[in-house]
Amino acid sequence: MCVVSGISPDGTRIVSGSQDQTIRILDPTTGNQIGDSIHDHYNDVLSVASSPDSTRIVSGAWDKTVRIWDATTGTQMGNTLQGHHDSVDSVMFSPDAKIIMSGSGDNTVRIWDATCGTQIGNPLAGHDSSVWSVAFSPDGNKIVSGGDTTVRIWDAITSTQIGDPLWGHDNWLCAVAFSSDGTKIVSSAWDITIRV
Repeated sequence: MCVVSGISPDGTRIVSGSQDQTIRILDPTTGNQIGDSIHDHYNDVLSVASSPDSTRIVSGAWDKTVRIWDATTGTQMGNTLQGHHDSVDSVMFSPDAKIIMSGSGDNTVRIWDATCGTQIGNPLAGHDSSVWSVAFSPDGNKIVSGGDTTVRIWDAITSTQIGDPLWGHDNWLCAVAFSSDGTKIVSSAWDITIRV
């Protein structure tokens, strides 16, 4: 199993995480690895994402932790973010890179200060099973999470759920995202459908 975040916003890196407990940074042109593999997680790396300015990488793993890395040196920045009680299945930077969001097998979404690493507010609770995917709206004011068979929208400032869960999928959600203008949400699930 390998999780790939895609190309960093500046187009200079591909970041991948793997069940071999490593994070690797690759040159998107040559496919060659840049620098050494990052080996500091203690279990499968399940999610990775680049910061909007491409200077940092955030990772979530089966070891229940979130970690932030310097994208150039591969060294960990600050303390390990701890608080989840199960695997960290999805991580994402906010558009301004000041906040990190994580979704977990403990059925919650947590919000972290990306500078000092402290948790902001209480966990966002409402899903009945693992939160496999999280995303910020383009303006950073809303959060969407996909878990169980529902999509949920949250206010990123107050950490409260907006409206009722969005139903329609018949199996676990595996990915959610906002459209570029923030007016639509797309979701995909194990029921082999994509919904808008």
